[in-house]
Amino acid sequence: MSFIIAVAGKGGTGKTTICGLLIRYINEKFKKPVLAIDADPNMNLNEVLGVKVDHTIGSIREKVRENDENMPGGMSRIEYFQLMINQAVVEGSKVDLLVMGRPEGSGCYCAANNQIKKAMDDLSSKYAFTVIDNEAGMEHLSRHTTQNVDLLIIVSDSSWRGIQAGLRIKKLVEELKLNIKKQVLIINRISGEYDKEYYEEILENNLLLLGMLPEDEKVTEYDKKGIPLTQLPEDSKIVNVLFSLFDSLGTKGFDGFREL
Repeated sequence: MSFIIAVAGKGGTGKTTICGLLIRYINEKFKKPVLAIDADPNMNLNEVLGVKVDHTIGSIREKVRENDENMPGGMSRIEYFQLMINQAVVEGSKVDLLVMGRPEGSGCYCAANNQIKKAMDDLSSKYAFTVIDNEAGMEHLSRHTTQNVDLLIIVSDSSWRGIQAGLRIKKLVEELKLNIKKQVLIINRISGEYDKEYYEEILENNLLLLGMLPEDEKVTEYDKKGIPLTQLPEDSKIVNVLFSLFDSLGTKGFDGFREL
């Protein structure tokens, strides 16, 4: 069974950066293979990881539709779809990446949801860890494309809107009765003192604040130069603090991390 971690938050909060550094942490800490799934239509996890992507599930969906009456080798539509998804996985030395992308034609993913879920379940079972970079609206979770999440990391910036978006994600999980074993909040890009009223509101909503990340000029520098953020030096502020937060999940008895 894969240990599944989903990362979510309002757009622009740095969730993809945290997702990429989480993958690096798992590689270094556990020496285990990771399946990364970019479920954000903005699809920039590959840039954070330094991986080139040629195909997405969105483009596969269109190709399958175009060949609906002429499947190769007598394959069924479902078999062809599953095959194409497996071929779309970008293989790396420490992490393999599957990108959801956008539908390229009219319509939505709805008709393909069952095939997508089956393909993701089959792929995840081959890895010790699966890390999912969710879109801001949590669509893949709300459509139950992604289920049985062991850890949901909600990412916010230090703004009031960011905090409210994070709390709405928690409420959405509860309303949909999603099978998520643990939820934590990380507040990113803290500069100066943090507003205590926000902290009180987080506590009132029974959301565990795992920690806060400082503003790191190295992230901006690497982004400008197009350098993968997984290559940030060990002494960078965000790497130091974030890795300590991930370590704390184990020391607090988070058995999923401890067992693996």
